[in-house]
Amino acid sequence: MDLEHYVGLAASAGASDLHLESGLTAALRVRGSLRITGDPVGAEDLREMAQSLIKEEDWPRFLEQRSFDLSRVLAGVRCRINVLQTARGIGFAIRLLAKFQATLERLNLHPDIGRLVGSANGLILVSGATGSGKSSTLAALIQEINQGEPRHILTIESPIEYVLPPQRAYIRQREVGRDTPSFEQGLLDALREDPDVLMVGEMREPETMRLTLNAAETGHLVMATVHSSTCVEALQRVVAAFPSEIQNAVAAQLADCLVGVIAQRLQYRPDLKIRVPECEILVPNHAVKAHIRNREFFKITSVLETGAEQGMWTFARYRGWLEKRSQWYVPGTVAGGGEELANAEAGVEGRLPAMGRPAPKPRTLPPPGPAAGGRLEIRPVEGGLGKILKKFEDG
Repeated sequence: MDLEHYVGLAASAGASDLHLESGLTAALRVRGSLRITGDPVGAEDLREMAQSLIKEEDWPRFLEQRSFDLSRVLAGVRCRINVLQTARGIGFAIRLLAKFQATLERLNLHPDIGRLVGSANGLILVSGATGSGKSSTLAALIQEINQGEPRHILTIESPIEYVLPPQRAYIRQREVGRDTPSFEQGLLDALREDPDVLMVGEMREPETMRLTLNAAETGHLVMATVHSSTCVEALQRVVAAFPSEIQNAVAAQLADCLVGVIAQRLQYRPDLKIRVPECEILVPNHAVKAHIRNREFFKITSVLETGAEQGMWTFARYRGWLEKRSQWYVPGTVAGGGEELANAEAGVEGRLPAMGRPAPKPRTLPPPGPAAGGRLEIRPVEGGLGKILKKFEDG
């Protein structure tokens, strides 16, 4: 069995992740829980799968680093793939991505999050644990700009997860390892490429953080992810990544350019049978900026709790909004029966009720909008205008 088979199996089960390991059965993560299925996978089969994915010229790099990141479309599903060497041999960690374009509505996020991208410059941080939907939220924020303003958007990702077709914006996407050797080089290049908006897939190294902060200070709107469980921890992580002798300067720089911080985690809702993001949102007012400059991060929590009127959300308050919400994006199912997750972990496009309005009734007409680059097809009504006028007169 090839990799297409396993990805198809994962998609049909509604899985967000697929794990393959030599001598073990396939493991699927469905709604946050791990499930084991099938027969053990052979070491030679996994090696052949890896060689079919990794180009011949890149194979020596995989042997040297013992891991390799890439993205592919397998079994009709776009996947983020990590090929890794383990004690048993070659293994795979595969994230199944959504086919639809992520938006705030489709991710069941609060619409106020979209206000953050209204800023012309500064830094937006999206934080959370691995698998909490950070990349999906970044893609949704990019879509907010893409649908509203003609701005030049440049993304640096490892690998590219969502292909973002330009609408009103001019979008360039660069993949680390394929289009640029590193995040650092991509950021250096970006400053000479005239972007209005810069999206950095992940900030891990201090040099990446330094270049990201510099870009936010020099007139660009920069969006980036960081691994942390709360907004305060995200800010602490950025400052603490630098040597102690320059942390005061970094904290001042961060305070000056910060636009907002979003911390999110996924919660399963049994009533909807989907997982939805639960968020904490920090908007930097004068008090927050002062606490960041002074590195008094523990004081930010109290500001966050009392900052509802300024657009701030604690996890508890956001959870209350979720409980009161009545209109949801509940994904449909693919032809094979695979369920799609609301946080864009897996699946294909379903119906999207507009927030605050009742969901539309099911229709048998073709999709209401044109495909990307296609034309809108309008089917004539049987009987023509005369039938419509007669119905009007009879009524």
